[in-house]
Amino acid sequence: MTSAVRVPSQPGYDFGLPPALEGLGELAYNLWWSWTPRAGALFARIDSAAWSRYRSPIPVLAAVEPGRWTELLSDEDFMVDASRVLDEFERYLTNGSDSWYRAATDSDPSATLPGPIAYFCAEYGIHESMQIYSGGLGILAGDHCKSASDAALPFVGVGLLYRRGYFRQQIDADGHQEHAQPDLDPAMLPLRRARGRDGSPLQVSVDFPDRKVHAAVWLAQVGRVPLLLLDTDIPANEGSDRPITHILYVRGREMRLCQEIVLGIGGARALRGLGIEPAAWHLNEGHSAFLLLERARELVEAEPGLGADEALRRVGQNSVFTIHTPVKDGNEQFDRALASRLLSPWLKACAMSAEQLMELGRGLGDEVEPPFDMTAFVLRHAAAANAVSRLHGETANATWAALRPQPISAITNGVHAATWIGRPLRRLFERATARSLGSDAPRPEVFDNLAQVLPTDLWGAHRQQKRELIEFMRSRLARQFARHGESPNVLRELHAAFDPETLIIGFARRFATYKRADLLFHDEHRLARLLADSERPVQLVLAGKAHPADRPGQQVIQRIFTLSRTEPLRGRIFILEDYDMRIARFLVGGVDIWLNNPRRPMEASGTSGMKAAMNGIPSISILDGWWDEGFNGRNGWAIGGRDTLADDVAQDEADAAELYRLLEEEVLPRYYARDGEGMPGDWIDTMREAIEAAIWQFSTARMLGEYVERMYRPATRAAEPAAAGSA
Repeated sequence: MTSAVRVPSQPGYDFGLPPALEGLGELAYNLWWSWTPRAGALFARIDSAAWSRYRSPIPVLAAVEPGRWTELLSDEDFMVDASRVLDEFERYLTNGSDSWYRAATDSDPSATLPGPIAYFCAEYGIHESMQIYSGGLGILAGDHCKSASDAALPFVGVGLLYRRGYFRQQIDADGHQEHAQPDLDPAMLPLRRARGRDGSPLQVSVDFPDRKVHAAVWLAQVGRVPLLLLDTDIPANEGSDRPITHILYVRGREMRLCQEIVLGIGGARALRGLGIEPAAWHLNEGHSAFLLLERARELVEAEPGLGADEALRRVGQNSVFTIHTPVKDGNEQFDRALASRLLSPWLKACAMSAEQLMELGRGLGDEVEPPFDMTAFVLRHAAAANAVSRLHGETANATWAALRPQPISAITNGVHAATWIGRPLRRLFERATARSLGSDAPRPEVFDNLAQVLPTDLWGAHRQQKRELIEFMRSRLARQFARHGESPNVLRELHAAFDPETLIIGFARRFATYKRADLLFHDEHRLARLLADSERPVQLVLAGKAHPADRPGQQVIQRIFTLSRTEPLRGRIFILEDYDMRIARFLVGGVDIWLNNPRRPMEASGTSGMKAAMNGIPSISILDGWWDEGFNGRNGWAIGGRDTLADDVAQDEADAAELYRLLEEEVLPRYYARDGEGMPGDWIDTMREAIEAAIWQFSTARMLGEYVERMYRPATRAAEPAAAGSA
């Protein structure tokens, strides 16, 4: 079997750990702790204040005074817990014998991948302490890496280190979204400099028309999977080039193109500098398209006389591509003249004209001088391409059929169960299955015993997670309201605003207008009556960001915020600002029902509903993305059907009316009905159905297996020897 990819790194922070606890240093630099609650709890015991502030073990360990170590060494409970966690960590890294990949390759050596999978993505959501993600794409990439680690799959991720990250959101007293960039210090993150083959800190160079741009290569270890992050904010660069990798999804188009050149070309060179020879290359969205250019350049250099077009064809044979959006603006495009200018060093090296390359990136429009479309470019070359749900596959094929005659397959997204299932339910599930959620789930039968979980235990675990959400919201909203200048009376009222008996609807996602965050506000009077029903009260909690350039999305936030402060809705609707992975975990684990109402078929997949379902939280959703195939009539509610109206206004009217009807006539009666023991038996049945339908089918464990069988293995076998040898 191919061993895990190993990337040597420079030593990290010298924590001055006592010998008996030296293992904590290595654990702190491995993000395995981010999906292992016992590990996080251990670091919190060392310094609870530092953990609460930073949510990361590096600053926790860095600030420990020697006297504190003396206290901990004499704390028998702490030392026992530390020993158990470190033993579990070591077993995880050195074992993998229970993974489906190990089982498959042990029984059939020919199933072994001939090398690692190189996975390129513009963002990674591993943990909230590393703000180098914006939303669903990054969270999916992080979960993909975690499941690859659980499966002991040879795998390496490549991305960018955004020192200014993605923006932090505040909502002012008038409901306006305000933007502030974080300032990430690599020394305080679980990052170490990768070392090249000569033992020195690895640095790669990328050719631009009049200069070279250099990038340091950082290593974030995600369990068994190395994640390489390129960083241009280093002294080797001119001052104007150091910010290239500062901000995720920077608005300036030239800066954005520079980022994607560094990601694709620089990322491929980073793998070369480490001596890593991928068997297949996975482009997760089109941002990393230029890795194909770098690989083609290598072939042209190695084989004099080889044409660039043939080189691109050959490197495409072991390249696979995932598209994540049917929304036109989600497909990255760049001005033709700008792309030609910045890629001129590659054009010269490969003897290809700018016109030839730009035509390879021609999209679906009929412009005389069309922009360079990254999605179109990759679709023309990748051996295989996939959409991220069955419905998205239909949409993608209808959209791109004229450009790509080969069908775009569908591999529905999933989520990493150990990251997203709340602790009370996780403990319940692990007792029922007699295995850790933090290990690989090789087949659906692993979860068969969940059917034996008692209704009282399931309801009790949900109630505990709901109480945790309520306490979190009270604290978070109190800070928001205090910043708005609310009176002490309002802050006191906030504590009483949340009743664990009240049904809570959760809605959290990017505030793009097609996601229709304000659909429930279509009829404000009907909504007010629904929320304020004394017999069946309801609260609505929303969270999400609108991109700084998305003015309509920001206006939706302002409208909802303003309405939430009006008397009919006050105390019934709350917006949690600065949506991140931590808020997401509380919400998908603690609300009672999950709302999702995009315009069909514009939601490619959507994964927040999957996370909620694994926590026993049913969805009420448009039949779009994953819910189109996930809804079975017992695990939640569908808003409307699969037929849509041509008129958006009429569609909104119809969907809003059906949403109100479902809440009034089906959801609330079911939730508030109690049996002779005071239990909502029918509702618990729906919760159980939600769990059983999602826990395997919509997990990244299932998803990763499909990628290996349907994308990775065929790509490694189809590649010509020359492409595989240099790729």
